[in-house]
Amino acid sequence: MLESKITTNKTLPNIHPGEVLKFEFLEPLNISFQNLATEINIPENRISDLLTGNTPVDADMAIRLSKFFGTSPEFWLNLQNLYDLEEEETLKRVEFDAIKLYSHA
Repeated sequence: MLESKITTNKTLPNIHPGEVLKFEFLEPLNISFQNLATEINIPENRISDLLTGNTPVDADMAIRLSKFFGTSPEFWLNLQNLYDLEEEETLKRVEFDAIKLYSHA
């Protein structure tokens, strides 16, 4: 049986949780960021900063978004953790690649 392998040098962009909020929740549900801010009782600039990637999802925001959209807080925190890990791995790739696996002899 032949196995097909597709290789590419292209990588997917790292997606900030604010983009997920915008394109997977706000736009499809036709909710403005101002309305969301009012509904979850936070200042509009917190949502605006999240949507532009200028602020992370913290525990407070994760709980508020989960209550409003019927998701779990872990959903939002996991998006943020994955984003942060990829950013750090990209930023310090050379440094991290120099670390060798511990070998107990």
